[in-house]
Amino acid sequence: MSDETILTNARLVLPDGVAEGTLVLRGGLIAEVATGRSAAPGALDLGGDHLIPGVVDVHTDNLERQVMPRALARWPAVSAFLAHDSQVAVAGITTVLDALCLGDLGFDESRMRTARDGVRDLGALTAAGALKAEHLLHLRCELPATDMLPMLEDYHEHPLLRMVSLMDHTPGVGQYLDPDRYRALRVRGGARPEEVERRMVELTAQRAAWSEPNRRRLLALFEGRDVPLATHDDWDAEVVARNAADGIAISEFPVNLAAARAARAQGMAIIAGAPNLVRGGSHSGNVSAAELAREGLVDIVASDYVPAAMLEAAWKLAEGGMPLPAAVATITANPARALGLADRGRIEPGLRADLVRLRALGGTPVVGAVWREGARIA
Repeated sequence: MSDETILTNARLVLPDGVAEGTLVLRGGLIAEVATGRSAAPGALDLGGDHLIPGVVDVHTDNLERQVMPRALARWPAVSAFLAHDSQVAVAGITTVLDALCLGDLGFDESRMRTARDGVRDLGALTAAGALKAEHLLHLRCELPATDMLPMLEDYHEHPLLRMVSLMDHTPGVGQYLDPDRYRALRVRGGARPEEVERRMVELTAQRAAWSEPNRRRLLALFEGRDVPLATHDDWDAEVVARNAADGIAISEFPVNLAAARAARAQGMAIIAGAPNLVRGGSHSGNVSAAELAREGLVDIVASDYVPAAMLEAAWKLAEGGMPLPAAVATITANPARALGLADRGRIEPGLRADLVRLRALGGTPVVGAVWREGARIA
């Protein structure tokens, strides 16, 4: 039985343009890219639908949402991981970095259990061949947390680790640069105002004691290694300059225009959130991703917390004036390049046959089929 698949009558989104053509898949790879239609028996006619590379998602918290589908309703870990995998696959994501938090600042202690279970299940389900998408590991390291470093030392040599991000969710910096917004958020979550004030003082002191030594140890663990480092929620040029000087090459979700401009000046890759683009703004009051895109300050789009937002975000970028190949590259070629995954992210002979068939209905891309290494997964 032949392992060859022919996809024809497709609008191929290539690195430098869109062309009507045909792909031949063989041995899990793209064997041929040709213009025009194929008359070969068994060729699958895509009816003029778009065909793009499989989506590469560098950051999703979606596993956490499956583990806790409702407050106080914790789902069995393996079932949650499989549900997460299915949602990722039907969204056209063929390579996904599961972003797991190391270190608790009092937001949700159960996230540490989710991280430990997630690392365990990632390894076991991958080894069993049970996952539709290829799952890799992204460790999100909360620098001021007293329990971050022991967890990092457990996982820093994990064979599926592909990205590490440095985070700081202390009120007064990063995402919580405005302390009043932090206060309002915690009170809406049910905390008493006096409790919030006490906790803010504690967290500021904890940051002063732990952030710097944890940062130095993290950087030492990854010095000279081929694991991309990112910083989360950069907030000013001074912070960005320090990160660049430490060899950090990715700015993930800068919270304002000034930080994004500084990241660009330092030659860093900039990640924006797909939900920010789809919703038309940040849910947390940070800079609009569309505004960043208008200034050429979006290199990579990540799903953050909604896998299905990836394709729609790329189409939003195209609607905003970005050429479609460049918009698609923000969710395919650019993240693959940032992760050092040279075998995917583009429709070219010799690369992995990770592909998504879709058509736009009223401006919204709808997935028709997904292939990973030439095998249909959705």
